[in-house]
Amino acid sequence: MAENPVIVAIDGPSGTGKSSTSKAVAVRLGLAYLDTGAQYRAMTWWMLENGIDVADRAAVAAAAAKPVIVSGTDPRSPTITVDGTDVAAPIRGQAVTAAVSAVSAVPEVRTRVTGLQRAIAAEAGGGIVVEGRDIGTTVLPDADVKIFLTASAEARAARRSAELTGKEAADVATTRADLVRRDAADAGRTTSPLAQATGAVEVDTTELTLDQVIERVVRLVDGKRRSR
Repeated sequence: MAENPVIVAIDGPSGTGKSSTSKAVAVRLGLAYLDTGAQYRAMTWWMLENGIDVADRAAVAAAAAKPVIVSGTDPRSPTITVDGTDVAAPIRGQAVTAAVSAVSAVPEVRTRVTGLQRAIAAEAGGGIVVEGRDIGTTVLPDADVKIFLTASAEARAARRSAELTGKEAADVATTRADLVRRDAADAGRTTSPLAQATGAVEVDTTELTLDQVIERVVRLVDGKRRSR
């Protein structure tokens, strides 16, 4: 168990380095780790696999309770399954990416997944780093440390384009347009929109290396632990 357990909420849009930062911080500090975006992607993957029209909010809402989503919280090897199937790879595909904002905007989906997230955080006795888009605002508003990562759209697009390969590779301009579209959808949804939480420390990663971002977050968490 981690010394002096702490709950860390790391929010922000795609391409700011949330996942890499969150996993590394969790490893450094001996904490569990949860990628909440993967849970929404898993829900979206299940909807697509089962022929649910993701544009039909009523159909998505009616099916939201059906998939069994299980998230592993080891930051060195995080896992996610749906109905016992490993979906770590397919949830990153273009079809899911294109549909996840629509699915995650449905209130019934958010209620279901938020419940899963809170249960996982409550069970992480040694502390946990939880990354997403509404962790500090909605899921865990009483988190000990709240971080909001930002970066310019250009920097985020360059990072995401570099991650894509093969059929899903995209030029930076196309990736930037996709990111801006998703930002607008996530920030504009009625339920738990993407926003910086009250009390969150903003970290602009545009000009920082990943190691610099990790170090800054680790210092913030260590400072909170020492202040107790």
